[in-house]
Amino acid sequence: MNGETILTQRAKPGVRRNKLPERMGYGLLYAVLTAVAVLQVLPLLWLLLFSLKNSQEVFQLAPFALPEKLRWENYEKVWTQGQISRYFMNSVWITAVAVAVTVALASLVTFAVTRMRWKLRSFTLGLFMVGLMIPVHSTLIPLFSLFTKLQLINHPLSLILSYIAFNLPITIMIMLGFYYSLPREVEEAAVMDGCSVYRLFASITLPMTSSVVTTAVIINMIYNWNEFIFVNTFISSDKYKTLTVGVQNFVGQYTTDWGAIGATLMISILPILLAFILLSNRIVEGIAAGSVKG
Repeated sequence: MNGETILTQRAKPGVRRNKLPERMGYGLLYAVLTAVAVLQVLPLLWLLLFSLKNSQEVFQLAPFALPEKLRWENYEKVWTQGQISRYFMNSVWITAVAVAVTVALASLVTFAVTRMRWKLRSFTLGLFMVGLMIPVHSTLIPLFSLFTKLQLINHPLSLILSYIAFNLPITIMIMLGFYYSLPREVEEAAVMDGCSVYRLFASITLPMTSSVVTTAVIINMIYNWNEFIFVNTFISSDKYKTLTVGVQNFVGQYTTDWGAIGATLMISILPILLAFILLSNRIVEGIAAGSVKG
């Protein structure tokens, strides 16, 4: 037995002893993450139980106590009698249009700023970033006055234009880091083969940015779906109200149907929750890739 074998055998017990603190650290980390996950799920469980109670049970029973009867009729009531089906469809198509236009415009702007050379590109990017510093509440009166002159009050276009304007800066900022990290060799080879700028963007650059586009879509969808201020200010007709404002139908001057409100809130979070579960991996990938430049 030579000296190297003896040193190797003596080193092995030390390596094994060092694994114990590492395992304890991972165990503690998993315990903390599990506790955080449970805390995140508890509000959803509370809302589900809330939606299956009547107004008396909401105040008489403990928050996580099961009612004597699961009142699934609350969901039927809000969907048929409370016009929630109309508000739900309004939220779907207004959100879809605003998200599609915002992400498309942000992709074009980010491509022009990061992949093309022109004199005012830094100034243009700065103008978009200024939009991040404008508070939403400070624009309500000017926007209301503008939309009144354009006859867009009680029209869904007032919501779509507002969502695009306020979401465009943050969407561009999300995409910037990812576009800067894209390799230029593929684009240069395509240009040498005679590819035009428009085809370069549509056929090469845009497919490579699918992960960050997915991230931008989810972030925009969450904001547009949950938005309340613009809908409450610009829309008063039931024809174009969305879910966030429609929940007020169950709040009366003297009585409030709390079970129906819970059912409406539960319906409103399901699309966003489902989309986040299905696309969570792409969201993390897009954020991680977009956070590194170069």
